[in-house]
Amino acid sequence: MKRIIIFISVITLSLSVSAKIWLPAVFSDNMVLQQKSEAMIWGWTTSSNEKITVSGSWNNQLVTGKAYQGVWSVKLSTPAAGGPFEITVMGHDTLVLHNVMIGEVWICSGQSNMEMTPDWGLQNKEEEIKNARYPEMRFFFIPRHKANTPQDDTPGYWTECTPETMRHFSSAGYFFGRELIRKLHVPVGLVYSNWGGTPVEVWIKDSLIMNDPVLKEAAAELQPRPWWPEKPGAAWNAMIHPLIPFNIAGVIWYQGESNTQNAWSYYRSFPLLITSWREAWKKEFPFYYVQIAPYRYKGRDSLDAAVVRDAQLKTLSVVPHTGMAVTMDIGNLTDIHPKNKQEVGRRLALWALANDYGISGTEYSGPLFKSLEVKGKKAILYFDHADGGLVKKGKQLTDFFIAGKDRKFYPAKALIKGNTVVVYSAKVREPVAVRYAFYDAALPNLFNKAGLPASPFRTDEWEVK
Repeated sequence: MKRIIIFISVITLSLSVSAKIWLPAVFSDNMVLQQKSEAMIWGWTTSSNEKITVSGSWNNQLVTGKAYQGVWSVKLSTPAAGGPFEITVMGHDTLVLHNVMIGEVWICSGQSNMEMTPDWGLQNKEEEIKNARYPEMRFFFIPRHKANTPQDDTPGYWTECTPETMRHFSSAGYFFGRELIRKLHVPVGLVYSNWGGTPVEVWIKDSLIMNDPVLKEAAAELQPRPWWPEKPGAAWNAMIHPLIPFNIAGVIWYQGESNTQNAWSYYRSFPLLITSWREAWKKEFPFYYVQIAPYRYKGRDSLDAAVVRDAQLKTLSVVPHTGMAVTMDIGNLTDIHPKNKQEVGRRLALWALANDYGISGTEYSGPLFKSLEVKGKKAILYFDHADGGLVKKGKQLTDFFIAGKDRKFYPAKALIKGNTVVVYSAKVREPVAVRYAFYDAALPNLFNKAGLPASPFRTDEWEVK
């Protein structure tokens, strides 16, 4: 009998020693949790029906959940921004997360222009790196990797913003976060999930692409490259799905250059990206993105990038709670990776500050085409975000084109009249449509009084040739 008791005790001790609780990589030291929210905390245990208790040092209240088939989750109420705090996870063993901040959490995602780090190239690089000392800003780095099926976890780690960590982080993301900290005075967590060269299809759940005949055909048009995935869903499965349902404030996005290969599908695929991510999170978070900059893709008259920009512009009206940073004035025709990421981050932050954080009195968008009125031989253009009037940079407005019923566009003269633009050409007696900066390498010069550039646009829905 004594031997049986000893044997049972040894088995029990062995099971206790081998039992384990663990968390996804996104829950670790130095992390940021979304403030004033019900933050989902989840993980796994080797004890299938174990009771797990979680608490935050901001109030030490205990929240308990029970594992089901080894998976557990709880909702932890977070306070207003502050820290550092500790989070304790208790079961058959105990885990403690240190140096946790409470603040605003944003995902920074896309292709190379969001991935691009200061070390890669940045205007005023050395000075910006030297001054990047924001212990209240935290970075979560996700390495490039792909998967054929949705993953439950991803490699990654949280770290404080220092000159050494900032130089390896997204420049656009960093300057976005810096603007939030300067204006809101709260901790900011930024999730780095990018892969240079990737088309939008790899960031969307594969079944949504493959079950849509139009998008499936468009995905087949993508030219394969050995250094990035082209299979639909590959980056979504590996680099986004593991974050769900980590509570976030929103997403900033910079991508589209690679979809000049199948530009027309971007009218459909880009809104799908946004709505599908929101459906996965079960939250209509803000989604702010960068309109791709001017660049000579196939020569001056190429229109592929113009179509992508137009799709990005149209997305503002078809998907709610979106915003677009226009970069037509800070691109580089010979460099697809322009170096002024300070202004990219600032312009993205303007949308968030105005629409999500109640910072009023500052214009957050450049002029956006609203409507067209024809009076005789002239076309009058009306704009949103033109209060106070429009301005030009240079002697005369450029990059306006006008067409009649024959659908032939001619270079047009354009004059600013208050908050409108009057467009005309001697070659078009009865105007029907106007296009502005509607080609890949356009360098237009229409702005509002806030110094923000107008988005390229077209008033027609004709086939683009």
